Amino acid sequence: MENTLGLEIIEVVEQAAIASSKWMGKGEKNIADQVAVEAMRERMNKIHMRGRIVIGEGERDEAPMLYIGEEVGICTQPDAKNFCNPDELVEIDIAVDPCEGTNLVAYGQNGSMAVLAISEKGGLFAAPDFYMKKLAAPAAARGHVDINKSATENLKILSECLNRAVEELVVVVMDRPRHKELIQEIRTAGARVRLISDGDVSAAICCAFAGTNIHALMGIGAAPEGVISAAALRCLGGHFQGQLIYDPAVVQTGLIGESREGNLARLNEMGITDGDKVYNADELASGETVLFAGCGITPGTLMDGVRFFHGGARTQSLVISSQSKTARFVDTVHLWDEPKTIQLR
Repeated sequence: MENTLGLEIIEVVEQAAIASSKWMGKGEKNIADQVAVEAMRERMNKIHMRGRIVIGEGERDEAPMLYIGEEVGICTQPDAKNFCNPDELVEIDIAVDPCEGTNLVAYGQNGSMAVLAISEKGGLFAAPDFYMKKLAAPAAARGHVDINKSATENLKILSECLNRAVEELVVVVMDRPRHKELIQEIRTAGARVRLISDGDVSAAICCAFAGTNIHALMGIGAAPEGVISAAALRCLGGHFQGQLIYDPAVVQTGLIGESREGNLARLNEMGITDGDKVYNADELASGETVLFAGCGITPGTLMDGVRFFHGGARTQSLVISSQSKTARFVDTVHLWDEPKTIQLR
């Protein structure tokens, strides 16, 4: 899978990032997302594959492109037999977020990415459009920290695993009213808090890389993005746990569904009988082969954003593979017109 799709999926996230970045700072988050979706879909449909969106922009009636269940790739098109034998290709599941951090793009803030994760059919958890309590941490803490423990307990464990004082730890938390008590507990324990307005996929992945000065992600964010984070952290050997949140009273804002009971019923319809189950990275991204790809839209901790120059643009991407056990940073210059010189900085 990596050999046949590795370069292709990099180009998918690159095209989405370039399209979205043209709307950076213009205050139009919906347009920034829409153009990323269109660019990602167009590039996916040029790939020699049989793909199915398991995490996308919503249900079919709500999202005209990259909706959950949509088939993508040359070999899913009506005239597929002219290009390939669809029956010979492995079916793959795809989780996408063409513009992770739409507000970040709209207001010219750091940390937005175009991201996706792929695995063979059934290899990615089809998360409902609910919220998820998340805990991400470096590989050294994998299996030691636990989402069921308090933030104070986990910080002590993390301190021991990383051989750092609690005061040296930095925890990323989404800046939301629901996290008021969590933020206070982290600060009381002695650790430092980095608040973010959006984009917790980037924060989760940063936990797995030394030198980012991010040692944990805690709190509640969107469930679909949790699966994409889990895919990357599984490949990197990092720690990730997620627990679905179905009670509107816990989330306080934005949860789809009007009641706790109604959301539980929806989970049952999806075959999720235990709404309180804690999932680890291997369960959320269970496929034999898992690939993650991300491309910076605006500058971030791991990757720079899209930079335009006369006649082209430059992007930075990250592709992570469970197959080759690699994390590759890809620096690409895209040439549209014939430039006099290639911009290096």
